[in-house]
Amino acid sequence: MDAAVSKLLESLKQHAAATPHAIAIEGSDLSLTYAELRQNITTVADFIQCHVTSAVALLADNGPLWCLADLACAEAKLPLVPVPHFFSPAQMKHLIGSAGVDGILTEHPVQILALLEQLQQGCTTAELHVAGKSLSLIQLTVAQVSLPADCAKITFTSGSTGEPKGVCLSRHVMDTVAASLASVTGARSSDRHLSLLPYATLLENIGGLYAPLLVGATVVSPSLAAVGLSGSSGLDVQRFVGILIGSLATTCIMIPQMLHALVAAVEAGAPRPERLRFIAVGGAPVSLALLERAAKLGLPVFEGYGLSEASSVVAVNTPAANRPGSVGKLLPHARIAFADDGEILVKGGLFSGYLGDAPLQSEYWPTGDIGHMDAEGFLYLSGRKNHIFITAFGRNVSPEWVERELSIEPAIAQCCVFGEARPFNVAVVVPGTGVDETRLGLAIALANARLPDYAAVSKWLIADEPFSIENGLWTGTGRSRRSQIMTAYEDRLNDLYQE
Repeated sequence: MDAAVSKLLESLKQHAAATPHAIAIEGSDLSLTYAELRQNITTVADFIQCHVTSAVALLADNGPLWCLADLACAEAKLPLVPVPHFFSPAQMKHLIGSAGVDGILTEHPVQILALLEQLQQGCTTAELHVAGKSLSLIQLTVAQVSLPADCAKITFTSGSTGEPKGVCLSRHVMDTVAASLASVTGARSSDRHLSLLPYATLLENIGGLYAPLLVGATVVSPSLAAVGLSGSSGLDVQRFVGILIGSLATTCIMIPQMLHALVAAVEAGAPRPERLRFIAVGGAPVSLALLERAAKLGLPVFEGYGLSEASSVVAVNTPAANRPGSVGKLLPHARIAFADDGEILVKGGLFSGYLGDAPLQSEYWPTGDIGHMDAEGFLYLSGRKNHIFITAFGRNVSPEWVERELSIEPAIAQCCVFGEARPFNVAVVVPGTGVDETRLGLAIALANARLPDYAAVSKWLIADEPFSIENGLWTGTGRSRRSQIMTAYEDRLNDLYQE
C-alpha cells in the first residue's frame, strides 16, 4: 500500500483550516464543507482500518458518499478499487479475487449481498452512520494478493469484458496528474465542477474530484440519474442540459456523446449553459466538425487525451493553447516520444504495473495510439495502432477517423467501420431514433463527401440493436468494441462484398 504523503489530503487540511465553511462537495441531499469533509474522512478511515487489511472495493452511485469513501481510503492508506456499475457477476468475482479485496464499501448492501450469495462468497457486514447517511462495509475472506508497494488505486478499464486487467496507480502519480490538470485548466477556488461521468471512470475521479479539491473549489456531485444517465448509454438530454444550467457549473468533463447531445440541444433552441468556462472532452475521439459546431455556439470545449496507464490525462487543449483537431499540449509532468511506426510513447505519471504482472520497468509506456506532434507542441492522434487497416489497394485507413465523420451526422447514433484487405470500406451502423434507410443513406453520403475516396464507406448494414455495454459491443467511455462487432456481424459484412 502507498505510504507516501498525499498532496491532496494535505490540501484538504489546509482548506479546512483556511476556509472551513466553504462547500467542498455538494450533493442533491447532502453537502459537506471543507471542515466537515476533513472530519468525516477521519471517521470513515478509522472505521475502514478496523475491518479491512488488504484492499477496498467501492460500489456506489455518484454523490458525496462516494467521494468521502474514496478520500477515506487514501487517509487509511488502503488500496481502493472503484467498481464500474456495469460489471457482470463474473467480472465482479474476478475483481475481488485478482485484487485481494477483503472489504466492499456500498450504500446498497442488499444488492451486493445477493450478488455475493450468487458467487458463493461468504461475508459479514458492518455499518457506519456518517453525515446523516448509512455506509455499509461488507467484509470478505479472500486469498491475499501481492500488490505493488505504492498501490493506492486499482482501476479496471471501463470497456473490458471477460477478465479485465487492473491498472495499479500510486498516490503520487494521481496527485501529480490532478495538480497538472488544475494548473493548465486554470482551476480556482470559485469553480463549481459538475461531475457528469461515473467516479469509477478514472478521468472523472482524478479530473473531476481530485483536481477541484486541490484548489479548494466545490465539487457538484449529483446522482447519475440526476445527470440524465440511465443504464450504460442512455441519456435524458433535457435533464442533462437542465443540470448543466441549474447547477451553476463552471467546469465539467464529457464524453463525445454528451457533447453531441449538448450541441444538438442548443442548436435546437435549448438555453446555453452560460456559466461554463471549461468543458473538457475525452474518453474517445471527437470529430472536428462537432468541435466547430460547439465553437459557433460559444461553448468552451477543449479536447484532451490520456489513458489509464498514464493516470487518465496526458494532454489537453486550454483557452491559452487551443488547436481544434489536436488533443492539445502535454501536461507539465508528461513527456512523449514516438516509435518508428508513429506509436506514441508516454513518460511521466505512469502506473506501477498491472495486477498480477511484474512491476513496470520501462521509462516510456507504449500507448497503442498512432500520432504526431506539430512544431508548436500540439499532439495529434491518427488512430489505434492495432485498428489501422490496409485496403486491397494498399491505403492505410484509421477507422476512428472515418467513424468520427459518420458520427457527426445526427441520423447516425453509432457506427463501426471495417476494410482490412478489402477493395472498399463497409460499416455497421446504428441509426438515430426514427431514422429510415433513405435518410441514413443521405447521412453516409454527406460524411463520405468529407473523406477521400479510399476512406469512404461504400456499403453498410443496419445493426440489429444499439451497441451497448450489456451486449458487449460498447465501452463505458463511448468506444465501439471492434472485434466483438466484427464477430457478431461477420457473415453479413462478408455478404456486402459478395454483392
